[in-house]
Amino acid sequence: MENCHYCGDLNRTGMLFETRYHNVLVADEQSYLGRCVIALKRHAESLSDLTEEEQLDFFKIVKTLEGAIKKSFGADMFNLTSMMNSSYKEDPPNPHVHWHLRPRYDHDVEFAGVTFSDPDFGKHYDRTRKNQIDELVIKQIAEEIRKYLG
Repeated sequence: MENCHYCGDLNRTGMLFETRYHNVLVADEQSYLGRCVIALKRHAESLSDLTEEEQLDFFKIVKTLEGAIKKSFGADMFNLTSMMNSSYKEDPPNPHVHWHLRPRYDHDVEFAGVTFSDPDFGKHYDRTRKNQIDELVIKQIAEEIRKYLG
């Protein structure tokens, strides 16, 4: 699909793995350590467009990612979102099914020389928090998660 962020060339720096139906990558923005994006490989505009196989694949990915991130960084819980609101700021709108998996922490985590905090633990995540991380740290986060994907 033309001008689709997820159909185009994804940032391979944080690529964790891919399945038959999804690409899984560490997000560039890490206000929540280990934040990942799970993007459907084909262009679909709504969750109701997913096949049963794509749905099952998604749930397997979530189970795998949650386990790996808990082992990597000690995450306490996870928030999953698939709102696609930004897609409707474009003219014409161009939604593409994807999810953001945000690990949540009741404690600070030091990783790769950076301290990650979650001051809103137990509440809705703060969409205004932005923590752009150096590409090297993104690679290190991806490497750490990959250790536990087994």
